Amino acid sequence: MAPNATTRLGHAPSQVVGGWEVGLIALLLLLYLGGAVVNPAFFGSTEAFHALLRDTSRVAIIAVGMTFVIVNKDLDLSVGSTYGLVAVIFARLFAPSFLDLDVITSVILCGLLGTVIGLANGVLVTILKVPAFIATLTMLFIGRGFVLALTHGQAIYYPGKAKDYPLFFHLGETNFFGFNNQIVIFVVVAVLGALVLAKTRWGYETFATGGNEQAAVYAGIPTNWVRIRAYLISSLCATLAGLLSATQDKGVTPLYGVSGELTVIAAVIIGGASILGGRGRVAGSCLGAMLVVLIDKVLREGWPITRVIKIGDDEVAVKAVFSLPVGAVPVFLGLILVTAVLIEPHLIRRQAATRFWAWLRGRPPPPAYEIGSVALEGVQTKGAMATDIVLSATALGKFLNRRDSLAIILTVVLWLTGVALRPDYWWNLSNTFAILLNYTELALITIGLTYVIAAGDIDLSVGAVLALAGSTAAYFLKVLGADPLTAVAMGLLAGMAAGLVNAVVTVGFKLPAFIVTLGMYYIARGLAAWFVAGQQLTGWPEGYNLLGRKVNDILLHFHFSLPPGILRTVAEVVSIQTIWMFLVALIAGIVLAHMPFGQKVCATGGNIRAAAYAGINTNRVRFISLMLAALCASMAGIINVAYFRSFNPVAGQYRELDAIASVIIGGGSIFGGYGTVIGALAGAAAITLVRALLQLNVQGFSMPQHWINVFIGVILIIAVLIDIWVRQANIFGRLRTRPARGARTSEPAHG
Repeated sequence: MAPNATTRLGHAPSQVVGGWEVGLIALLLLLYLGGAVVNPAFFGSTEAFHALLRDTSRVAIIAVGMTFVIVNKDLDLSVGSTYGLVAVIFARLFAPSFLDLDVITSVILCGLLGTVIGLANGVLVTILKVPAFIATLTMLFIGRGFVLALTHGQAIYYPGKAKDYPLFFHLGETNFFGFNNQIVIFVVVAVLGALVLAKTRWGYETFATGGNEQAAVYAGIPTNWVRIRAYLISSLCATLAGLLSATQDKGVTPLYGVSGELTVIAAVIIGGASILGGRGRVAGSCLGAMLVVLIDKVLREGWPITRVIKIGDDEVAVKAVFSLPVGAVPVFLGLILVTAVLIEPHLIRRQAATRFWAWLRGRPPPPAYEIGSVALEGVQTKGAMATDIVLSATALGKFLNRRDSLAIILTVVLWLTGVALRPDYWWNLSNTFAILLNYTELALITIGLTYVIAAGDIDLSVGAVLALAGSTAAYFLKVLGADPLTAVAMGLLAGMAAGLVNAVVTVGFKLPAFIVTLGMYYIARGLAAWFVAGQQLTGWPEGYNLLGRKVNDILLHFHFSLPPGILRTVAEVVSIQTIWMFLVALIAGIVLAHMPFGQKVCATGGNIRAAAYAGINTNRVRFISLMLAALCASMAGIINVAYFRSFNPVAGQYRELDAIASVIIGGGSIFGGYGTVIGALAGAAAITLVRALLQLNVQGFSMPQHWINVFIGVILIIAVLIDIWVRQANIFGRLRTRPARGARTSEPAHG
């Protein structure tokens, strides 16, 4: 009898470097050669290659830390703000015009700051159970607010004092061998990171946690510490990069770190890491960083052209450089991020290239990687206890146990606070409705976002979609001379197109909504700046501006005058946009609370698997919800242009933060399954009143705008924590029941 045949499994794939990195190197060579052909004056020089490596160094150092986070199945959106904030804090500590500390003390304090940020991110995500994208997105906005507030929008330089510390500042300069010391530091960090991730217990724990956290817990791995450790590594890498930028530039500007998180995340995903966790290599992330930086340089440097200028009767040919318009680079980087995320599940995990090569050679294809987690997905049953309390309570108790009662009470308290601080301003009817006008824009965005969050998704692009719709309308009005109706239609079309991309990629390609809408955040805002060439546009027909005017102004435009009285007084302060917002809110509220589609939205967000078993087309529900969010943001953008009679590319900035906070304060659950339009409107009112109070001039003092954004970020974190620990976990209810249980257990037994 023949002996049993044995199958050789072969060598395990390398955890340090592999075929994906070889492909990235080939792509880098092709792209660099293309840049040299297009712009030989720049890319054909050794100085350009040296500059590429130098600028890659800081991005790649941050990418090393981000690799640990993404392999852990987490995300860190705060690295760009951490990078900028560390550079600003160092400047404030070290510069002679501020605290004038020595370099060692300044570096130590910056290191402590980076440690605190990393620990805060890790604790919020692991111990306090805040979703990673919400926790780190809030840190992004808080950090950005601190950067702008501490710099007052101005650059801080200290070249004179830097000469007194040549050893430290030489780290950002060229060394004896002719290349920048930042490259050396990057190589050291990359090698250490690669070895730790591939060859040590830390790396094993990271891959196990990201691949299947539940199985890792069963194996005795402290997954919470593993995730916190990854956030610490990520933050400290961003801190190191920020300090290196300080050594190179010997100063800081308010733009440090802007869009840095997009560049780093795109680099790690391009480098082969999986947004689903459990896969990634430091070598690939570093090559991805080089690729993203190279693409950025190619786009920004442009290519040489010859222009003909007519001077009198003579035509003179002059050499010039054609570069892409303002906003083009964020568009391409956003596209790269979304494309890279699509490549991982559809090409890498299915081993498309390897299968194709096997097919060409007539050999059997290799097995595809498993898509998804081995562990069963836990269903969401949070909030049932709170719902039962509402059903059993009566009168005031029933109201207080409503999820949106907090927003309503908070709105009343904030309003009374405004009356107490500045009754002369707060009781003025026109000032009251001026606050309402600021509320209208946020309320419109919040209405659509309520559906998205209730359906279990998130949309980080609503503020950028607002800007895109407004930019498109302004472009058609000012540049193309279109009529108001056409401008409105095109603005809505542009915004809805962005929503369509969000919905198709999220639902159709099964990608996380937060990563898709993050990419759209940069794409839409880049397109908005691209359309108007980064300039403010103004001056179009008054017929369009009527969309943002008071009712009485519209009547006068059509030569109709109301007689003096209460009706005219109201018409002079109520805006048409406010009426439109309440009409949209009424329809959306009825649909969400009383129509079958609204029940399907909440069912999908509460438990998508159970909803599918019940016959609900959950893909359609999520698709429509994302489209509705884009529609509401587009309407807000159209109104924004009409109200201000101009368009600024920064329109809608930080609105996504305000809108998410409004929905959560208004009773919506960040985990999905809950949400009311009334609560969302109350939450938007609370956020609007907070901004109005912080900007209120009380005895000559008013809060600067940049600090207000920090406060709003803190409010969002508090709102999410209240949702998780007060509404979902019913922590107060548990504390109330403990004394009763103790009393029952202490009662003597009666025989």
